[in-house]
Amino acid sequence: MSTIDDLPPLRDVIAAHGLSARKSLGQNFLLDLNLTAKIARQAGDLSGTDVLEIGPGPGGLTRGLLSEGARKVLAIEKDARCLPALADIAARYPGQLQVVEGDALEIDPLVHLTPPIRVAANLPYNVGTELLVRWLTPPTWPPFWQSLTLMFQREVAERIVAQPGSKAYGRLAVLAQWRSTARIALSLPPEAFTPPPKVSSAVVHLTALPAPRFDADPEVLSRVVAKAFNQRRKMLRAALKGLTPDIEDRLNTAGIAPTTRAEQVSVEEFCALARAVART
Repeated sequence: MSTIDDLPPLRDVIAAHGLSARKSLGQNFLLDLNLTAKIARQAGDLSGTDVLEIGPGPGGLTRGLLSEGARKVLAIEKDARCLPALADIAARYPGQLQVVEGDALEIDPLVHLTPPIRVAANLPYNVGTELLVRWLTPPTWPPFWQSLTLMFQREVAERIVAQPGSKAYGRLAVLAQWRSTARIALSLPPEAFTPPPKVSSAVVHLTALPAPRFDADPEVLSRVVAKAFNQRRKMLRAALKGLTPDIEDRLNTAGIAPTTRAEQVSVEEFCALARAVART
């Protein structure tokens, strides 16, 4: 039996169900249940909280979340091979684990969840960034989630917490730091996973702010930031050409020199630019 519950160790689970991580699904399995419980603890006090988990695989983090006291875990899994292993966990924690088979990009989790809600996931590499951007840019704020505790490649994690002027600073940093407080909570070496990825990983914890730090329309801000960093080596007047005919005037209105490059612009300045661009 494992150290966190009376279910078998994950290596035995994987062997029993014939599971192997699939590159096409962006899978890398964490087998150390002490580590998955440690990741679950980064999400904070889970008692009285529903947790959304994307890509649970054989259920290592799922078991960590449940053993740490989550009221309910909604696990969305695309890989049907993993469903029997997750069913065994559901039987061990009756009424606390709901598994939905399907694509997390297409499923509305709020049909199945009751606030307060936290998100915790070892995100599949091929959908992680897209899901994060969706969670950070809903049309209204605060969002459905209180916090996000997410595992990414180390490079992606550093982009989320990066500051202006650094090479890692970009779209993810602006969107994350506009509406949340973000920090790297844990670092994990490749050998923690099966199969070991070629890069290190990190767990990022984001706490939703009650209100955005600065006023801006999320759709306009997303468009401005994406365009600015798509050509980050260019001056903003060139990178944002086509966004609006009078982009230099809008930059000046926001207090940003047209010759500035995207990585030099703070979150506050990007929000000011989004407001200037939104004006008719």
